[in-house]
Amino acid sequence: MGKKESFMLGLRTTIYMVNDVVKATKWYGEAFGVEPYFNEPFYVGFNVKGYELGLQPEERDQSLKTENVFSYWGVEDIQNAYQHFISLGATRHEEPNNVGGEIMVASIYDPWNNIIGLIYNPEFKL
Repeated sequence: MGKKESFMLGLRTTIYMVNDVVKATKWYGEAFGVEPYFNEPFYVGFNVKGYELGLQPEERDQSLKTENVFSYWGVEDIQNAYQHFISLGATRHEEPNNVGGEIMVASIYDPWNNIIGLIYNPEFKL
């Protein structure tokens, strides 16, 4: 039996649901240091070094969100990145910690109760 080839191409887009897309656009632009390339009331798209960060409006109560999916955004300095998000009003979900070798992870809640994961992984290569 030969090695099975995956048809998956890898992560392309992470979408965060927000109840105020205008405020979220400003916050995410500052937090990630990029301006949206697509900005409409139904979807805002940011290109973060070749990866899509999307914002979509939602009507439901932000406190009803569950912690079911994490996307980790790569960073060079996890302590500084974590503090950057906290300084913009994000709140602690998981403080930076070592998960093996040199790999560090952390996560925060954005102002809309979405979880943003951060990862320092010197082993990751595209």
